[in-house]
Amino acid sequence: MSDHDAEYLGSQFGLEIDGVELARFTAVSGLGYESEIVSFQDTLADGKVITRKRPGRISFPDIVLKRGLSSDNSLVEWYQTVVDGQVERKSGSVVIYDQTSTEIGRWNFENGWIAKWSASDLDAGSDDIMIEEVT
Repeated sequence: MSDHDAEYLGSQFGLEIDGVELARFTAVSGLGYESEIVSFQDTLADGKVITRKRPGRISFPDIVLKRGLSSDNSLVEWYQTVVDGQVERKSGSVVIYDQTSTEIGRWNFENGWIAKWSASDLDAGSDDIMIEEVT
């Protein structure tokens, strides 16, 4: 097997909520996490002061999902709970698939909600597919 065969081809991914695939997407960003770096001063036995570092709190970037706009309103309906002041937090996964739609990876999240919903600009002179984006 070549090294390329073992790499994930980021071309097919879906959003799974409570074990059910809600939608497939054309672009996903924000998968990852980062540890805060905490610096502190320490005094050695000989009196020398040094700076040490250790990991601090972990933060997670916002996940951004994009897909072609369709008649499926499930994401708009979920966002409407935020607008209505009844935030509906959900746990789920961003799932990556190979060319045969077999799952090859997943990134889980907990207590997520849609903080932003948008559609691409309307342009009568364009033949581009409208894009729906959620954060």
